[in-house]
Amino acid sequence: MFSWQGLRISAVAAKLGCHMQTVRERIERFNAEGLAGLADRPGAGRKPRITEAERGQIIALARSTPPGRLARDEAGDLSADDESGPAQWTLDSLTAAARTQGILVARSQVCRILLKEKVRWRHTRSWTTSTDPDFAPKGPRSSASTPSRPQAPRSSAPTNWGR
Repeated sequence: MFSWQGLRISAVAAKLGCHMQTVRERIERFNAEGLAGLADRPGAGRKPRITEAERGQIIALARSTPPGRLARDEAGDLSADDESGPAQWTLDSLTAAARTQGILVARSQVCRILLKEKVRWRHTRSWTTSTDPDFAPKGPRSSASTPSRPQAPRSSAPTNWGR
């Protein structure tokens, strides 16, 4: 529309907030293809190798309990669903588990998927809890008689250490 009004390419680019080369390319495509030439072209780059459903399976797998993790049963004994399976998820074990589900994925791709979705595959373990009835947790600190050493105030004056 702006080019039909006689505006130069630089003025059209300024009005549209884009680069002059973009305006040139769109005008050439419109002249060659008509209105269809103004539609967006498919994006460049490699297409995803795994589907969104497979990505969801990997995320669900990382959020699940590993098959080799020990858990207490009703009698208080420790047992695992699959003693040969991993006790904790690692990138290698998640990749292997995804491949057994038929998802052809690399270790680095599993890492990228989980980082993008902010999914933790390593769960921190608290060593402060116990199921032992004789376990006594630590009490408060032993003594407040030794106060912490106060920090010296920092000066904002320049120093001459390097001279």
